[in-house]
Amino acid sequence: MPDEPSQGPQLAVDAHVKYIQSLNSRQDEYEYWLTEHLRLNGLYWGLASLFFMNRSDALPREETITFVLSCQCENGGFAAAPGHDAHMLYTVSAVQILAMIDALDELDARGKGRKAVSQFIANLQNRTSGTFAGDEWGEEDTRFLYGALNALSLLGRLDLVDVDRAVEYVTACANFDGGYGVRPGAESHAGQVFTCLAALEVAGRMELADADKVGRWLSERQVPNGGLNGRPEKKEDVCYSWWVLSSLALVNRLHWIDRDSLIAFILSCQDPENGGFADRPGNMVDVWHTVYSLAGLSLLDYPGLEPVHAGYCMPKTTIAKVVRQADKSL
Repeated sequence: MPDEPSQGPQLAVDAHVKYIQSLNSRQDEYEYWLTEHLRLNGLYWGLASLFFMNRSDALPREETITFVLSCQCENGGFAAAPGHDAHMLYTVSAVQILAMIDALDELDARGKGRKAVSQFIANLQNRTSGTFAGDEWGEEDTRFLYGALNALSLLGRLDLVDVDRAVEYVTACANFDGGYGVRPGAESHAGQVFTCLAALEVAGRMELADADKVGRWLSERQVPNGGLNGRPEKKEDVCYSWWVLSSLALVNRLHWIDRDSLIAFILSCQDPENGGFADRPGNMVDVWHTVYSLAGLSLLDYPGLEPVHAGYCMPKTTIAKVVRQADKSL
């Protein structure tokens, strides 16, 4: 395993744990209520961060379960917060949170059941094109397709959707430059490359990706300061330490970037005193950039971090356990 860098900043684990623990204690701040639409996603980002740092016990399990279930709607899907509308992205976060804390059974014991959650997701598939909408209003893109396959695989209910048609849609999103777009013909973007490749990974169809072609496009995202960008001629952003690296890992081309310079860039984006990561050095931290910084460091084998599954942005141990349990329930 690679050694921890001997020079420069080191990962401030304790500060990051305290930062995540403090996020729900700021309810007297205006910004807290402005971000209510991200509450459930934020819980996933914070919890996953703690798991990657091997500090999964830093948030109370029972309170976590209670809050997640309070976000479930009558149609089986999950909302960002109680009283909001159900959406694919929040439903995926809910399933991932419960999977990480080994509480998927609570969906049946105290929620509306795994069947209701799975059916909510399945009902959002466009059976003609194979892709998925985010909610009842019908917006479609590859984020929702990937999210659907992600959550249904954790619930053991991929049988409810047409996986082959979904895979066909993903392959149609591939571009001549090696990247993937949000829909067929759309501009290549690193975030969409991840959703498409990860969808193929969950579906067991990674052979459909041109590893060298997409690997070249992804490796060109590294800029002189070591960071990664999402598209040509754009600034680096630490969140692409996940979107680009996970995609490279999925096509076995992770060694095509400069590991040491990327680690140095990621660590330069942290606030070592108060915790958290920003998009780039000197900016304000947030939990979104924090989770993807830590996930990127994990993919780079940074010492002391829990191995992350490149297709799920969850601990490998969680995925192995949940998928094994899902197989047994079929």
